[in-house]
Amino acid sequence: MGAMKLNEKSVTHYALSNSPADHMGFLRTWGGPGTPPTPSGTGRRCWFVLKGNLLFSFESREGRAPLGLVVLEGCTVELAEAPVPEEFAFTIRFDAPGVRPHLLAADGPAAQETWVKVLSRASFGYMRLVVRELENQLHDARQSLALHRHSSWKAITSHCKTQSPDHLSRGLENGQTLSKDCSPKGLVEVESSRPAGRGLAECELQGPASLLLGRGQSPVSPETSCFSTLHDWYGQEILELRRGWLQRARGSQSQFEEQDRA
Repeated sequence: MGAMKLNEKSVTHYALSNSPADHMGFLRTWGGPGTPPTPSGTGRRCWFVLKGNLLFSFESREGRAPLGLVVLEGCTVELAEAPVPEEFAFTIRFDAPGVRPHLLAADGPAAQETWVKVLSRASFGYMRLVVRELENQLHDARQSLALHRHSSWKAITSHCKTQSPDHLSRGLENGQTLSKDCSPKGLVEVESSRPAGRGLAECELQGPASLLLGRGQSPVSPETSCFSTLHDWYGQEILELRRGWLQRARGSQSQFEEQDRA
């Protein structure tokens, strides 16, 4: 595998830009790929900034030029023993042969655990696995929703089929709608663009559900891409609640008036 070439000015600009960092903090380093070598012993305490799959090191928190850079691809992050006692160390180990591990140490066990987690999840390979898993979950959710819609529609049509076919067809031919028990109810004018069979779905659904069926959408889950549909869907329930509240308020007011007269 050939060596990766990076534009130093572009990398420095990205390191110092206002783009949000995934993690940052002080770590002790004993050198490694992408950072200046340090003598064994106490090592060097540097300020590290993680952006995407790039780990930058600075001399201090206010440093204006990166000391080094580690590209977190083709590597694993593991707990390790530090040359200095009471240091919470971990190592970035690369798969490429001949590349020396990068040894780092945090100030405490909590910081050590956090750094190991964020560095392990920073690579492009890890993100690709996450995206693939999310795609599988989305696929399963869509299948489950489709199955639920199919089951709901099947239950509605099965109930309607228990009624007399001639009885239903005569009501539809005369321009009648179907009540909850699938019997003709009330003469209404049916628009010519509306299929006659649409009434079969409405025999079990009223209110917001029938509103959606009138627009060719599922009674179980309205399409969120249409704001007006969502507004009508939730507005039906709000109107029903408001009517009930007004009725109760009028009843309470009437009782108070009767008590005052008494």
